[in-house]
Amino acid sequence: MDFTFTEEQQAAVEAARAVFGGVAPDGVPSPAITAGAVADDFDRALWTKLADADLLSLLLAAEYGGAGLDAIALCLVLREAAKVLARVPLLESSAAAVAVQAYGGEELKAELLARAGRGEVVLTVAANGRTGHDPAELAVTARRDGDAWVLDGVQTAVPWAENADFTVVPAHTGDGRTVLALVPRVHEGVVLGEQISTTGERLGELRLESARLTARDVIDADGAWEWLRELLATGTCALALGLGERVLSMTSAYTGKREQFGFPVATFQAVAVQAADRYIDLRAMEATLWQAAWRISTGAGGALPASGDVAVAKIWASEGVRRVVQTAQHLHGGFGADVDYPLHRYHAWAKQLELSLGPAAAHEEALGDLLAAHPLG
Repeated sequence: MDFTFTEEQQAAVEAARAVFGGVAPDGVPSPAITAGAVADDFDRALWTKLADADLLSLLLAAEYGGAGLDAIALCLVLREAAKVLARVPLLESSAAAVAVQAYGGEELKAELLARAGRGEVVLTVAANGRTGHDPAELAVTARRDGDAWVLDGVQTAVPWAENADFTVVPAHTGDGRTVLALVPRVHEGVVLGEQISTTGERLGELRLESARLTARDVIDADGAWEWLRELLATGTCALALGLGERVLSMTSAYTGKREQFGFPVATFQAVAVQAADRYIDLRAMEATLWQAAWRISTGAGGALPASGDVAVAKIWASEGVRRVVQTAQHLHGGFGADVDYPLHRYHAWAKQLELSLGPAAAHEEALGDLLAAHPLG
């Protein structure tokens, strides 16, 4: 594979840096001292800036006002977003929109995609299942009733559910297939319960009680959910990488200034070795991320399906980001726990990303199953 980014991808990075440059990671109250959610909504002002910079339509085709770029470009932008803990549904809305573009009907695409690219319609995805540990596609049932679909079930920890216009819900049919249903936030048979994430953001428990949707709003195409899930997991890896890079940079700056015995602590061998280990983690996270994003973007073949590369990337992202923030906390000492300093916020976001769409152990199990089904050599 070629790790060189195209001019268009590099332009997306520059645009993202311009938009995220003025974002403060401590723009909302600290989750450590807030009983409920840190805010009622995501950062709408930042969302508008992303739309104005054409960063919400990166993956959409030109006919929908997009740039026609790929998952690599999205991951590059997500990497920048995580460095400032940007409170926007960039991953969820972008991934849902491109899934509609790839698998949805013409009427649905015409209705949603251009508006989503302009930021007028916000999408999210229910990907955590009923408990957060079971497959998301098994948490909701979908059955045909004439020209409509009827959905029943519960999805937990849906990001931005209280503020998104539509939630893409995977649901299983009686014959074992998975469909994707675009469920409006306000709709008969749809009940939202508030949940709070580790980061202090509002999540939603989405309860569907005989919710009826038109056939237009249900994507019944083979492979749609698997593709969307892989894109979400890869985007989560990009967020973990950007967060880890910023945390290591903060640690480097702090240990370079903090002195003991008349010398910066960064010059002590024990400190330098720990920082070097975390740098190695980040480079491994980066290499496996781009491998996964490249497989998704190009459809290139390999010894394993693309899901194998996604599993490897998520294993490294989950384990790596946890080690990075733990080492940062250790090297910052008590200063890292000060709620007036942003490191604890990054620690909370890192824990959320570590567990999102499955911790490392879940992806190790999935990788083992793939290796058993596709012997190498």
